[in-house]
Order: sequence, then C-alpha cells, then structure tokens
Amino acid sequence: MKALRLSCLALLFAITACKESPPAPEAEQPHRDEEAHAELPNQVTLDAEKVSQAGIQTVPVRRAALPSTLTLTGEIIAEPDRTARLSSAISGRLEQVLFNEGAVVKRGEVLATVRVPDVGRLRGAYAAATSRARASRQNAERLEALKASGLGAEQALVDAQADARAQEAEARALGEQLTAIGVNAESGGFLVALRAPISGVVVSRDAIVGQPIGTDAVLATIVDLSEVWFLGRVFEKDLARLRVGTSAEVELNAFPGGHFHGIVDYVSQQIDPMARTLTARIRVANESGQLRLGLFGRAHVDIGEPGKQVTGLVVPRDAVLEVAGKRVVFVQQKDGDFVVHDVTVGDSAMDDVLLLSGVSEGEQVVSKGGFTLKSLLLKSTLAEDE
Repeated sequence: MKALRLSCLALLFAITACKESPPAPEAEQPHRDEEAHAELPNQVTLDAEKVSQAGIQTVPVRRAALPSTLTLTGEIIAEPDRTARLSSAISGRLEQVLFNEGAVVKRGEVLATVRVPDVGRLRGAYAAATSRARASRQNAERLEALKASGLGAEQALVDAQADARAQEAEARALGEQLTAIGVNAESGGFLVALRAPISGVVVSRDAIVGQPIGTDAVLATIVDLSEVWFLGRVFEKDLARLRVGTSAEVELNAFPGGHFHGIVDYVSQQIDPMARTLTARIRVANESGQLRLGLFGRAHVDIGEPGKQVTGLVVPRDAVLEVAGKRVVFVQQKDGDFVVHDVTVGDSAMDDVLLLSGVSEGEQVVSKGGFTLKSLLLKSTLAEDE
C-alpha cells in the first residue's frame, strides 16, 4: 500500500514537471522621453513699412493712478427717440409683408402693403373736389375779366373768388389725406404701402398676410441700435459721488472681458420707493453692433476720488494679450524689434490696467496692432514645427 502511494506521488511529480513553464517576462524597454516641444519665440522683427501697414502703435509705460470708479448694475435699453412702430393710417387687410424680425431696414423702405377698399372712394372724392375747384377758379377769373371791362359786379366777383378758394381747400385736404395714408392721389389701385419710419433693426413683428388691421395695430417695432442707453441703479449713499457728464465703462455678462464706452447724461429725479435706488442713464455707442436690448451687466463710472486711487505702472488695456495661456505685452526695442514680456496684471479701470511685474517705466509697449504681432509669433511657431 505504501509502495502504491509512492508510485502515485512520483507520477504526479512527473506530470507537473512536463507542463510548460510560463515564459519569462520580457525585459522592460527603457523609457524614452519625448522630445521637448519647441518653446514659443519671444521676438518679432518687422520693417518700418510693415509696421505702418499693420497699424502698430506704441505708448510708454507710465506711472499713474488708476481712476476711482463707482460700479452700477443695470441693463441695455433702446433710446425712445431711436424707436418707431410700424402701423397703418387706415383700416384694411394685409396684402403683403416684406420683412422679418431681425431685418435691417432703411427709412422709407416699403415693409408691407395693405388692401384698402376705401381708397377708391377717397380718390373719387378727390377727383370731384379737384374738378369743382378748377371750375370755380375759372368762373372767378371770368368774372374778374368782366369786372375789369366794367361789365361785371363787384359782389359777384368776391363770391366767385371765395367759392374757388373753398373748393381748392377741399381738394387739397383730400389730396393730403391720400398722401398721408401712403397712396398716390391721382392714380393707382387699392393697395397702401407701409414704409419704415426710421432706419434700424426690426426687433419685433406682429404681421401675417391676410389679417385685418386697424389704425391701432402695431405691425413691427424698429430700433436704431447705433446708440443705446445703459440704465444703472444708484443707491442713495452713492448719489453724492455721481456727476452728469462723467465717463463710464460698461461690461456685459454676454461679453466677458469686453468694454463699451459711455457718458452719464442723466440721473433720475425720483427714487424708486421699493428698491430705494435711482437710475443713472449712460449713453453708449454701439458701432460694433454687439449691444442687444435687455443685456445685463455693470457700468464703472469715473468718480474721481483721489484718496481711493491705486498708483503703479499703467498701460492701455488693449496692450495686454494672452499667448500660450500667459498674459503678455509686446515691448519695442531700440532696434525696432518687438519682444514678448510676461506680465502680472493688477486692477483695471477706464481703459487702463495696472501691471505688477514684467515691464519698466518708460518702455514702449504696443497699444494697437498687438494681435498682428501675436499672429506672426504663432505662425512662426507652426512653421518651425513643420
């Protein structure tokens, strides 16, 4: 029995020994570091002609105090005198609509046509009044000739002239009425053209072909957005610090980092009893067309309080760019080359920004045309990678 057990153990050992042993792990390949990416160049060279063509301008880094500002929250609204509503001066039915919301229109442009059955009646009345006025005037002239020859009576002439003037006035009134509703007094069909009262953008439309309209129906609202108002809320405690005519910068939530210039031209005379605030009206130019009605944001108003100003090295805000995730400025050297300087940015106000490091007073930094230099810098990097 013992011999049998030993035989089984020997057989099991032999079978185990015959199995293939697992392959030895391959030797790990030594890690090879990737080649370091080429660093961005820090210099751009341009001749004087290309500098001029690119519109590159420089200003010296100066030591100055940032303006002290008062921040007001508010929103963009349309200026009432730059807003108009499209309506019809006579009741009818919309025959054609030639605009959509968002369309840019010119003053006098036909935006819709209205079919007005009463136009025929008005034209008929105008034609009849014109004929009567012509006949009355001819009769007055005939009586005037008779009076001059001694054959006519003075009173008959006076009556004829009065009648001629009355008939002409009636004809003129009917003609002006036809002109006011937008139709030709002499000829044409039953369609009245509705024209844009001002140039601007159609911000709303309530017009469908075939709908009946009255004189109180507003078919569209047109706004001239070349200039808008920012209405900022002023707390009672800040009222004494605010002055009409001061400069302001408007920042909107829709455009982070963007700044729009304006002037405070009015502060309301009545306080809101619920919010306990007044309204400051800031007139803002919208040359780029970015400003939209209802956009919310903040206005920073220059209040000129010397005791609260921050002093340091100051450059225009447009001089600071972002390259490869860093804030930089381009500094022009004496030989004309433009060198990139990494900078640390501090506070900013009214188009100026405080630089905490990276430049020295008096150095010439690029204030306009910096994006051209940035493009050339990145383009040269791509060329090197190829």
